[in-house]
This record gives sequence, structure tokens and C-alpha cells, in this order.
Amino acid sequence: MSGAPGFVRVFLMVGYNERRSQPPGNPMTTASTHHDSVRAVEWRDDALMLLDQRRLPGETALLRLENVPAVVAAIRNMSVRGAPAIGVTAAYAMVLAARAIPDCEPAGWLAGMEAARARLAAARPTAVNLEWALAAMMAVAHEHPRDQQALLAEARRIHEADIAGNRRMGELGSALIEPGRAVLTHCNTGALATGGYGTALGVIRAAAAAGKITEVLVDETRPWLQGARLTAWELHREGVPARLIVDSAAPLFMASGDVGWVIVGADRVAANGDVANKIGTYALAVAARYHGIGFMVVAPTSTVDLATATGADIPIEQRDGAEVFGDLDLPASVAVANPAFDVTPAALVDVLVTERGVLRMPDTAAIAALMSGPGVGGV
Repeated sequence: MSGAPGFVRVFLMVGYNERRSQPPGNPMTTASTHHDSVRAVEWRDDALMLLDQRRLPGETALLRLENVPAVVAAIRNMSVRGAPAIGVTAAYAMVLAARAIPDCEPAGWLAGMEAARARLAAARPTAVNLEWALAAMMAVAHEHPRDQQALLAEARRIHEADIAGNRRMGELGSALIEPGRAVLTHCNTGALATGGYGTALGVIRAAAAAGKITEVLVDETRPWLQGARLTAWELHREGVPARLIVDSAAPLFMASGDVGWVIVGADRVAANGDVANKIGTYALAVAARYHGIGFMVVAPTSTVDLATATGADIPIEQRDGAEVFGDLDLPASVAVANPAFDVTPAALVDVLVTERGVLRMPDTAAIAALMSGPGVGGV
């Protein structure tokens, strides 16, 4: 790929829009479970393989990444996105880093690993899973200096644990859903945003498999259209009934009485239960509370950041304004603000679903108890 940092190979596959009635085969497919056929991140033949999410749904393209600069670029340009998926990607990137450091004494090797860690950590600041995964990899690096196999084993463990946790969250969240109504979701929180299966979309997958939901209302999610391009694509592949709506139409559908839950993911959960998620989430929480609709946040405990006291302390990524206006020919004097995330106060969160259990109306005490306890189930 011309101009890309590091070495990147791109493999193009069948386009989604060419045959809308029959979902294409996915070169990253490794799962066989019903409603679970997508994987966005894989380690294959000593390289990191990513499903390039910028090209979906028109093309299914694989990126083969073989060094840290290429991975940093993929995270920044959103070839890979979603807090858990970024964390898994960064874990594998640390294996690439270990391989690239020249043979030297352990202290020098660890210095090189720390430099790679810092570079990856700076790629996107809001998602706490990135730092969490990097810290886990550095712990192994200190315990087993220069041991690439130990690092690869830890990266695979992080990846497998994410998928297992997502399946558990799917079970716990689905159990809360009464059958016969629609659910509404925002952004993309499925297999594309995680190691596999998904967080909020994992709950929706589980509920759909159980025949509980009539349809999924999918916000388009401006300005990157993760809902329109990615969530709609995933649900189409899995045969889950879905309708795409513009973001501003969500309250209208809530008012109809057909929506039972709003189900979203999170990029960071503060110690008091405040939730940072894709821009537009806060407005959905306000509208859901007004209409008496349950607001469910689904996130692994790796997304909970006890070091961040409240949502006010969460860094909000500001992206290029060109993403907002696209092809519009705006006057140069028009300023554009493009925050990638907003913060939903804990008081608007009815349920927080994690792999360790379910918190109703999460607050500081409940979050602390969740993170200190080993149990799984209702909390």
C-alpha cells in the first residue's frame, strides 16, 4: 500500500453491495456458532491480519501488518476500531515489536519494548482497553525478556478471553430482554469491534438467536457511519432483522412504543459509572430515560478504569473536521468540531453488563465491588 508506514499487504475479496441478497464469505471467518461468523483480528503466519473496516461494506479487504508503525497507522486511521479490538490488536503488535528489536541485553530489549508500548498507547487516547492490553504484554515482557513465544501466548490469551467474555455478556444481557419488541443500537459493537462476537451486539446476537427481538434499529452513527457500514453489514450476514435509521430519528422510534431497550457499548467506564462511548450515545440515554426505555451498556471489565474518577476526567478524542463535512464545499471560515466520543452520566445508565456480572444503576460503590470480586452473575 503506497505511502503506508511500515509494510502492509492488502488482499481484496468479494464486495457486499454486489450481492445484497447473499452475504459474502469472510476471509477472517473462524467461528461456526449461529449468529457468529465474523473475526476482524487474527494472528496468521507470523503476522497480524486485520479486516480493513474502512472498506466495508463495499469491499472485504485484509491488511497484513508486520511491524509496529503499520499497526499504529491502522489504529489511527480506523482500519481497526472498537476498544476491545484495538486492545487485542495492540497485544499482537507487541509481538511484532519484540521480533523487530535487535538482539541485545534484556535492559536494552525492554527499553525497545517500552518505546513500542508508548507509540501504540498514543494511537487513540479514549479507549482504555489499549493501555490495559499493553500493560499485560509489558508484564510478560519483564517476566520473560526476549521471549517472543511467551508474548504471543499472552496476546492469544487476551484475544480468547475477550471472545469468552463477550459470549458471557451476551448471555447475561439477553436474559434481561423481554421478547416481542425491537432494540436500538448505536455505532458498531460487534465482532468487528472486539476479538469476536461483540459486546452490545453480542447481547443482540444472543437475543436474536433466542427469538427475543423483532428487529434491530441501527443508528447510522455520524460521521464515520459505523452503524450504516458495519453494524448493518454484520446483522445482514447473520440474518438478523434490522432497519437502518438516521441518528436523529431515534427518539421518534422510541416514542412509538416498539423499542424495549437501547443497547450500546463503551470505550471507557469511569470509577463512578460514567460511560464514554461513540458521539451520540449521551443523546440516546437522555431520550431513553424520557421515554421510559431501558438503557443498557455492555462492556468488559477491561473497559472499566478505576483510575479515572468521573467522566469529566476521560480524554475525548478530537478528530479531523473533514470527517464531518466530507464532500461538502464549506466556506473556509466555517469551523468544525468533531469529538469522537461523549460521556453519558451514570445516572442515565439503567444496566451495566460485564463478563463478571450485571450492575443495575451503577455507581462508585457498585463499580468498586464489581472490580474487586471474582464472581460472575447478577451483582
